[in-house]
Amino acid sequence: MTIDANTPDEYISKLPEDRKLAVSKLRETVKASLPEGFQECISYKMIGYVVPHSLYAPGYHCDPKLPLPFINIASQKNFVALYHSGIYADKKLLDWFVGEYPKHVKTKLDMGKSCIRFKKMENIPYKLIAELCQKITPKAWIELYEKNIKR
Repeated sequence: MTIDANTPDEYISKLPEDRKLAVSKLRETVKASLPEGFQECISYKMIGYVVPHSLYAPGYHCDPKLPLPFINIASQKNFVALYHSGIYADKKLLDWFVGEYPKHVKTKLDMGKSCIRFKKMENIPYKLIAELCQKITPKAWIELYEKNIKR
């Protein structure tokens, strides 16, 4: 499910009613928790948090015109997704998150390489997401990206 929007507010306004509150709360959690330097935008037709070119001039290796992506929030057909590149690039961070998740949510973790899927909006662990967001600064993300992802 793609949503054409130019701003995060417009993105949320186009969501089905049953998703607006959860995505808004997830957005506010991420914005309030990310270390200074990340920038909110629309990235890949999702709400995105990126390292701007002013902090990382080379940009994203797949398309250097784009800033370096870090987190995306999306309302998909059957779930709300949080894409966190740090858990893809850092096994210690992934292991921490997988270990912490059951302490916050009773349902099984539904996760891909960087995608955390929430099928039931009431099961989004906002406090855990806030903690996850605080673990990587833009500088640390650039170092991880250059070491583990950039080719």
